[in-house]
Amino acid sequence: QVQLVESGGGLVQAGGSLRLSCAASGRTFSSYVLAWFRPAPGKEREFVAFTWSSTITYGDSVKGRFTISRDNGKNTVYLQMNSLKPEDTAVYYCAANLRLMSAPREDRGYNYWGQGTQVTVSS
Repeated sequence: QVQLVESGGGLVQAGGSLRLSCAASGRTFSSYVLAWFRPAPGKEREFVAFTWSSTITYGDSVKGRFTISRDNGKNTVYLQMNSLKPEDTAVYYCAANLRLMSAPREDRGYNYWGQGTQVTVSS
């Protein structure tokens, strides 16, 4: 069982930055597939970013503005969000899986989820 706890959400003006953190339990953190998702109109969750080994992929709506990173020594994955827009307002969820899936951009492949952290961007 893997437990995920997000933090770092808040209220920020458009153009500002926030850094989200997600602390995970478990002794094999370095091998986890880790991702961030957020709800979006017309879909349950929108893919934001994922990381596994040296692979990193971003959703089209955040590419160039958001950066995902991980600190295996601290069992933590981060999401640095820059140039925030009002449309980035959402609850951001951290997700994990113990093995790489065939479609890591799809939320259905992740077995473990955090409780979410609210990000609000004002215009």
